[in-house]
Amino acid sequence: ALFACALIADRIGIHAIFGAFLLGAAMPHDGSVARFFERRMRLTVTVFLLPAFFAYTGMRTRIDLVSGAEAWAICALIVLVASLGKLGGVYVAARAVGLARRGAAGLGALMNARGLMELVVLNIGLEMGVISPVLFSMMVLMAIVTTMSAAPLLRLFLGDPARTRRLLDTEPDAPLDSATADGPPVPWR
Repeated sequence: ALFACALIADRIGIHAIFGAFLLGAAMPHDGSVARFFERRMRLTVTVFLLPAFFAYTGMRTRIDLVSGAEAWAICALIVLVASLGKLGGVYVAARAVGLARRGAAGLGALMNARGLMELVVLNIGLEMGVISPVLFSMMVLMAIVTTMSAAPLLRLFLGDPARTRRLLDTEPDAPLDSATADGPPVPWR
């Protein structure tokens, strides 16, 4: 089914990865098939496929193409805009639903770590010729910097892990709780 969906997506002009993604999205997450594949594939994906993907991306990244003050300034601007867009967008949305300021900022910091999906899209863009090798390298650097900054930003916004547990419920299925933090209670509580 995986290969069939990838092949169909490729044949209709969409990248094959999107066909595989749609199959995964359509599959019931709590179903026995999903649990079976997760158990069987987890080790293969995390030990072999994911490192191979990162190595492949690294081999395609040409940092030497980002040369000169202007190119590095553009790269810094890309990192800044990406960070502010992720942090700010999530912060505003989280505050709009009643999450406390520190919790909203922490959630924004976690969103900053979404580098893997960016790398997938960047590789597809480079492969299709939509982005240049220079822009690809700048965007890979942005994905690395934003991902690496997530943990320090999370510590900055939420403080020590004990404080974080007080700001967020420790029950696995409970919604975020802001009653003890600096904001109004979450409306769905």
